[in-house]
Amino acid sequence: MNEHFFSDMGMMLGRSMRHILRSMDTIFTVCITPIAMMLLFVYVFGGAIESGADNYVNYLLPGILLIAVASGISYTAYRLFLDKQRGIIERFHSMPVARSSVLWGHVLTSVVSNVISIAVIILVALIMGFRSSAGILSWLAIAGILVLFTLALTWVAAIAGLSAKSMEGATAFSYPLIFLPFISSAFVPTETMPSVVRAFAENQPVTSIVETIRALLSSQPAGHDIWAALAWCLGILIAAYLFAVRVYKSQSSHS
Repeated sequence: MNEHFFSDMGMMLGRSMRHILRSMDTIFTVCITPIAMMLLFVYVFGGAIESGADNYVNYLLPGILLIAVASGISYTAYRLFLDKQRGIIERFHSMPVARSSVLWGHVLTSVVSNVISIAVIILVALIMGFRSSAGILSWLAIAGILVLFTLALTWVAAIAGLSAKSMEGATAFSYPLIFLPFISSAFVPTETMPSVVRAFAENQPVTSIVETIRALLSSQPAGHDIWAALAWCLGILIAAYLFAVRVYKSQSSHS
């Protein structure tokens, strides 16, 4: 590893964060859709949905947070695609900068911007009546899972941003990820679903992550869901990281 890797990564993080701070509308855009969904499901559909929870916003919030992350990481693919298209990545390669720091700068920017988005959504949920009995350790566990989930999806976004041939292609991958929580326990219990749909819902990553966060927020034991959630997040993270680095190195060698 380059001895200046961390200082180079910090420089790249600062560069990407300046872009975010100059156009805060990206964070607001990421927040708007999940907040609109939360308002719609709580105040329009909430009365007709049997979730088994006393407060539907408490039941709904974990899934909304995952939708926000899935929406937010598309901007990482967008920014990486722009850097590639404009030759900025090649320019950095000609400078005495650790090559991997360019990728890590984008990835860490995604984590920071998504944390801000999540904080805004939780604030709106509190206004809507969300309440949690979770202690500090439970909140730290929730934060850790959300960061791990963000990292995993961000490396998937990096693959899209580096491989895409067009702007649309760079961001279109996020749509299935945004849709995935709808076929999970995020909005309704899986017991209410037809058998085939239920089988898929109970064995895809979003359900275990949602159930883990929901249990932690209500100070209940997460059981096996937390291990399934960690396994999914780490598995996706490692696979996406290795593939993204491979694509990045392949493009670097041809530049």
